[in-house]
Formats: sequence, C-alpha cells, structure tokens
Amino acid sequence: MLYYSMLDLQFVRNNVRVIKKKTEAKGVQFDDDLFSNIDVKRRDLITNLENIRSEKNKLAKEIGMLKRKNEDTKELEVNSVELSGDISGLEKELEVVNVSFQDFILNIPNLSDDSVPTGKDENDNVMIREWGKKPEFTFEPKPHWELGETNAILDLPRASKISGARFALYFDTLAKLERVLINLMLNVHTTESDYKEVLPPFLVNDQSLISTGNLPKFKDDLFKIEDHNLYLVPTAEVPLTNIHRDETLSEAELPKKYVAYTPCFRSEAGSYGRDVRGIIRQHQFNKVELLKFTTAEQSYDELEKLTADAESILRKLGLHYRVVLLCSGDMSFSSAKTYDLEVWMPARNGYVEISSCSNFEDFQARRARIKYKSGEGKKKFVHTLNGSGLAVGRTVAAIMENYQVEDGRIRIPDILLKDFPDREYF
Repeated sequence: MLYYSMLDLQFVRNNVRVIKKKTEAKGVQFDDDLFSNIDVKRRDLITNLENIRSEKNKLAKEIGMLKRKNEDTKELEVNSVELSGDISGLEKELEVVNVSFQDFILNIPNLSDDSVPTGKDENDNVMIREWGKKPEFTFEPKPHWELGETNAILDLPRASKISGARFALYFDTLAKLERVLINLMLNVHTTESDYKEVLPPFLVNDQSLISTGNLPKFKDDLFKIEDHNLYLVPTAEVPLTNIHRDETLSEAELPKKYVAYTPCFRSEAGSYGRDVRGIIRQHQFNKVELLKFTTAEQSYDELEKLTADAESILRKLGLHYRVVLLCSGDMSFSSAKTYDLEVWMPARNGYVEISSCSNFEDFQARRARIKYKSGEGKKKFVHTLNGSGLAVGRTVAAIMENYQVEDGRIRIPDILLKDFPDREYF
C-alpha cells in the first residue's frame, strides 16, 4: 500500500517548483529530477501492465469461445502463457519501483502555511505575545535539579543506575506533584474546553507512526520492541490520530476533540549534548496531549483555540511564558504551522519550550486516509491539529524554579494547595 504526503500526486506533478522551494525552506532537499524519473517510470509500468492484462483478458475470452466450438486453441494458449510471463515480470519491476517511490514520497515534509516566516532556525522565530511577569529573586535562583537534590525529592544518579542517562526518579511530594498536574490538565481540558478524555495504548504499530509522519523520517528517535511490530509511543498524538484511521466522519461531528495522558518515549537521537542535566530532555516523560479533527475551513481558527487551551494551564499555575511562531526551518516535518509555548526558567535566565501547538492540515489525514462527508455529500480529507497541554515534567521543572525561596524550599502554587493540605511548600 502506498502512503502519500499531504499533497496528492497530481498536485506534486503540477507544482514541483513550489514544493521544492517550501521543502528546502524546511531544510529538506527535494530532488525534482529523481521524482520525475521515478514517477514517469512508475506510470509507464502501470500503463503497460494494464494494457497487457487487458490483452490477456481478451485472449482468454477468445480461447473460451473457440473451445466451445471445439476449435484449436494451442497457439492462443501459448500466447496467453507468454503474456502471463510478461505480466509477472512487470509486476515484480513495479513492486521495486513502488518501494523507491513510496520512500521518496514519505520523506517529503508538509508544506508550511503562507503565514509562516521563512527562516533557518529558532533565531528566526517570531514572538507573538507573552503573559505574566518574570519572578524577581533577592538571591541567585538554583536550577531545578539542585532544588530536587536539596529537598530529597529528585534523584538522577539512582535513576541512571536503574536505566541509564536521561531518566529521573521522583520521590514524595515531587512524585505527587507530577500526578496532581496530570489530573489538573485533564480536568481543565475536559470540563472547561470540552475535550473527550481517552486512555490509548502506549504501544503502536508502524502504520500508526507512518500516518503521523514519525516513520520513516524519525526512525532513530523511536524505541522499538524487539521481534514485534510495536513501538513505545513518542507522544499520544500517534494513537489519538489513528483512532479514525481508514474512517469517514460526518461534517456535523467536527471539530472532534480528544485529550489523553500518556508516558512518552524518545531516544532523543538528534539532541546529543542538549539539556543533559535535569529533567528537561528525558527518554521517558509524561505528557497530556490535545488533538483535533476539523474541516479545512475550521482548522486555523481551531489552532488558535487549541493554543489558548494549552496556555490556560500556564496561566492557572501563574507561570510566565511567551508564544512564539516558528519559522519554516524550525518547524517539525509534519506541521504546516506551529506555535511554541515557552515557559520562563529562572536558573538558565531563558525560556524552555513546554508545548508545541500545530496544524498539520491534511498531511496526516492523507497518510491515515481519514475523511469526512460534507453536507453536500462530498468526501474530503480532515485537518488534524495537536498540542501539548502540557509536557508534565517540564511543568514540574518550571514550578520548582519559579516558586523557589531562598532556603531552597519550593512554594506550592495557589491552584494546587487543595491537593497538598496543611502544606505551603513541597
């Protein structure tokens, strides 16, 4: 089975220059000559196969008619066998070409929306807005891992002993904080923003990862179960998107909104040396994910709403953050437009991404074959959107650093006091 990019083949054929320009703006080279050669060869093979199969079918009918008249059919049967051999050879050749063609198509990234600024990296991103104020300290703020060690609630060396680098061991109030934050996010998104809660599988097959754009592009970032066609989820986006794979929804039920908590597993193959200390970049982390299925007409309005839904958690926690529009070169492979929410981290005197809210348009829907039937009865591809609502471990780290006091304790945010009775500090 062939999976295509967000673009149908006719669009690719007719808009090679546009595709080349936009993919290269994402830092991905598009070999238009290679595409043309493979595409032409594949179409020629398909045409030849169809012609020979048609010829063989006509021959079969002729043989049948002659046999009913008791006439000689030996010569025609020899021709039929020869045609069968030709068909078999062409089918094998087409199978090889299809593999190359699919590999090429699957590695074409989504095209960025025209509202996305062209740029190479995070330095070309555009700040859209910010909320709250940076906390002011009369002392030098400590990083969250030192605060965790001081309060005996975060142990990275023992986690490394158990599992290796980029794992964490939480104790006592920090472990409870993670659980409380997950519940807060789920409760807010289901009651205030009308998302339907889902508890999905934490293992997914390769087709699910192809549908969302994780395979084949990010194979090295995934944890695969040996001898099984199963992978640990890199994000709940994967199982949530695939809920409606190979389905046709009705326009009346859109937008469809899901929220899910899952642990997430990533090898972080491309992040060697980044955020080595602390819990910012882990192989295993918890996340609450927001996902929407919409029409094309709704999707960009729904992206703004989804971003606001993720922001609401940061506001409730009183954490200063900013919203950044990513440039083309800093966007993910599958996204057409992305806003990053970046939370303030005092110890680094800078911001850390805590949520990415993206519109994939119909890129994932084409791969997953998710459509909807319009009021006029036409079938169209849905648009998919998702965002972290939020990354829980990074929220924990942000609370630790922003709510620290001079003696090393960590004050509990007001909204969480009810979950920690008779306490003011972690």
